[in-house]
Amino acid sequence: MPQAPLIAQIDSVLENILDQARWAPSGDNTQPWRFEVVDPRHVVVHGFDTRSHCVYDLDGHPSQLSLGALLESMALAASSHGLRMEARRHGGLPDTLPTFDVRFVDSPGMLPDPLAAFLPQRSVQRRRLSTRRLRASEKAALAASLPPGYSVQWFEGWRMRLACARLMYDNAKLRLTMPEAHKVHRDVIEWGARFSADRIPEQALGVDPMTARLMRWVMHSWRRVDFFNTWLAGTVAPRLQMDLLPGLYCAAHFVLLAEVPPRHIDDYVAAGRAMQRFWLTATQLGLQLQPELTPLIFARYVRERRAFSRTDGMLELAQELALQCQAVLGAVAFDRAVFLGRIGAGPAAQARSLRRPLQDLLVAPVNGRTLA
Repeated sequence: MPQAPLIAQIDSVLENILDQARWAPSGDNTQPWRFEVVDPRHVVVHGFDTRSHCVYDLDGHPSQLSLGALLESMALAASSHGLRMEARRHGGLPDTLPTFDVRFVDSPGMLPDPLAAFLPQRSVQRRRLSTRRLRASEKAALAASLPPGYSVQWFEGWRMRLACARLMYDNAKLRLTMPEAHKVHRDVIEWGARFSADRIPEQALGVDPMTARLMRWVMHSWRRVDFFNTWLAGTVAPRLQMDLLPGLYCAAHFVLLAEVPPRHIDDYVAAGRAMQRFWLTATQLGLQLQPELTPLIFARYVRERRAFSRTDGMLELAQELALQCQAVLGAVAFDRAVFLGRIGAGPAAQARSLRRPLQDLLVAPVNGRTLA
């Protein structure tokens, strides 16, 4: 007799918590988590990362930020049911498989966190935003959303927005001219789509239809990419549309800072929880947001003298970009930065990444082990 789907075996409260939490952000919509339901108030979160094949997932830290966002989302969703979340990371497991024991405890009198209502609404907006400055009340609410140990630094006004936009534009040249990144881009875009359950849909990229068609054809092979980059300035149009213009057309850029520079998994998971509260507060305020993590990632490659490409000239370019990033952020912020982004008023994205259905994220324990 066939076994009932796993989703039919969990109670409605836990199903709702996990269904809301799966909307947490993750790099390229990888959703690096699976849920093992132990009992109605106990879940094991099996995390993973993409460092083995994604040049952006340096030491798995971006994936660990996403896992932190997931845990914060679980806590927020649980508050709507009068439950307090307790999470503990399992020791003794490889860094590539961070695993968390999550329990939900009755908490009489606990009020729902208002941010829980915005979990499915939060999304990435890669297109132009209003250049209206953020109001003092908006900035105060965003700063107050951060837990102790975190702060936000703003980059406002035409001159600072231009500096940040130039930083993103120049970093995009690195991203678009190295074969290691091409493999990632080729696999994570769902061409011709407005929505995607497991990738980034083409219409959410922020480019016009003609540029999208050209990108799709060029990215079919590295030979085409290299030819266009070398002889036809192939990176200019996407960099203008995806980096420079959006970087100028926004209210501000910002960096989230940890009081102590992050070093370990738990530091990045905690930073991810802070990031998620900040992003959900922006959504609550009617503001749109786009992450800009690439400069931080490649600056750490340079700072730690880590190889990331076998292509001539990439290391030298990354070194120049690291200096540029430090000049924009400042030396102190450069070392303590955990998240970089742009923000502003504007309509929500009309095309966006969705999520895998909850059933696809559930795993079953078999003889004490987990079957993926």
